[in-house]
Amino acid sequence: MGVKNLWDILESCKKTLPLHHLQNRRLCVDLSCWLIQFQNAGRLPACSKEKIYLRNLFHRLRALISLNCSLILVTDGSIPSIKLSTYRRRLGLCEVIQYDTNSQPMPSVSLRRNMGSEFSCMIKEAKVLGTALGVPFLDGLEEAEAQCALLNVESLCDGCFSTDSDIFLFGARTVYRDIFLGEGSYVTCYEMEDIERQLGFGRNSLISLALLLGSDYSQRVHGFGPESACRIVKSLGDDSVLHQFISEGLKIARVYKGRKKITKELRSNVNNENKHGNQQSVCAEAQNAESDGQYLDVINAFLKPKCHSADSEAVKRVCTQHPFQRVQLHHVCEKYFGWSPDKTDQYILPKIAERDLRRFANLRSTSSELGARIPLHMMPVPCPVSAIVKLRKVQGQDHYEVSWQGFDGLGNSIVPADLIESACPERIAEYVGKKAEVKQQNRKPRRLTKALVNQIDLQLQGLLLSIESQSKTLPETANCLPPPSAAPEVIDLCSPSPPLRACQVAKCQKSIDMHVNVIDIHESDNDASPEHERKARELRLFIDSIREDLY
Repeated sequence: MGVKNLWDILESCKKTLPLHHLQNRRLCVDLSCWLIQFQNAGRLPACSKEKIYLRNLFHRLRALISLNCSLILVTDGSIPSIKLSTYRRRLGLCEVIQYDTNSQPMPSVSLRRNMGSEFSCMIKEAKVLGTALGVPFLDGLEEAEAQCALLNVESLCDGCFSTDSDIFLFGARTVYRDIFLGEGSYVTCYEMEDIERQLGFGRNSLISLALLLGSDYSQRVHGFGPESACRIVKSLGDDSVLHQFISEGLKIARVYKGRKKITKELRSNVNNENKHGNQQSVCAEAQNAESDGQYLDVINAFLKPKCHSADSEAVKRVCTQHPFQRVQLHHVCEKYFGWSPDKTDQYILPKIAERDLRRFANLRSTSSELGARIPLHMMPVPCPVSAIVKLRKVQGQDHYEVSWQGFDGLGNSIVPADLIESACPERIAEYVGKKAEVKQQNRKPRRLTKALVNQIDLQLQGLLLSIESQSKTLPETANCLPPPSAAPEVIDLCSPSPPLRACQVAKCQKSIDMHVNVIDIHESDNDASPEHERKARELRLFIDSIREDLY
């Protein structure tokens, strides 16, 4: 749960980012938060039997794997003693709590979780699935969100997935609260830098808000809501607010509630504090304070949580790259989901191939930055893409359908076009070249355009007019019948013309205001002059040529 109302206070700092914002990032996941989300999404008994929570985890992990995210699943360890009452209240005393030692429960002793509970079994199944996918897991000493925050502070990861708002109190700098998969995939992100700049709250201020509003470690102070708590914490300042709570205790709250403001004397005392003291000095001063120190345990729980150190063997193990275990994943999916190996491959292999392509793109980008422009065929690692099949549109974005090499059982799949451009632009050039060749081979003969048809009609009209004028000089041959022995070729101008030239021929006939029914073309020298014969031959050849083009 975290700090009450803290997510509402931080709402103005929330950023909604596209899912591809996470590509090539190192991320740690508070696994319990994800499983609780999945469990709440499928409360029906049927959903529990089908292990909907585990199937949702599989699809979320494979989506992040395709973006080349380096993931670490972090689980809770023992229960901090300061959280015991909260833990019992959540479980409703349904689970038996076992202690780390054989002694009686003591407030300062952390408590071991019941590893036989239903939720603990869900955690075990998630670990098995993650291991098969090549995602390591880290068992925290106590709070998983505290371990995630330490990895983030030590720059061992770029961000943390958690729905517990107290992860900021443990020191996390970048937190991803929600993730949505599907059309328009996105994540909601909170940056500590934005919280400090926009709200004026640092880590110490957030811990002070937890003291007033309540958290997993303490109850809220009666009479304080989010607005009043924010005002008093902001008035004290992030550097000295914890000193005041340690030394004054609830007196600060009484003064504020009684006078509705911090007294001038209290402000003076705050300004005289050492604003540059670190967290260790805060805790040391608290231990030496003469006040009752009622908030000391809560403050120490946030400032000094029990975690694996950055140089521990457990942390070093999860920070290395772990291989994808295909055969083991087949067994896991068949056991939990009832999937065949082929169905499992259809889900995961395209994502693994896309991840490898992103790694190949990173390798080429790094080599280019170092000044080594290595051709594709000379790269030390072969390109996963063998060829581009076709260009596709996915949600309005350009994608390529590609074929792969080096992945047994993987067919074609679709990847973003910008990824291909960064990883292997040579494949795009090959695809464009082949497409141009095919287009050239399949090109159809050039069809006559309207302008060309008009030009042919004008030439035909000119020939008709010329022949008609010649026929006027030979009246005896224009209307006579051909000799019985001759086989004249007759062109009937009264017959319908081709559709494309119907209008032009009609206009031509009107323009010359003449009506020619028949042109009689003779082969005999006695029936026509040489000039008439030449014109007729040209007309016959011309008509034969355009018939081939038009029909």
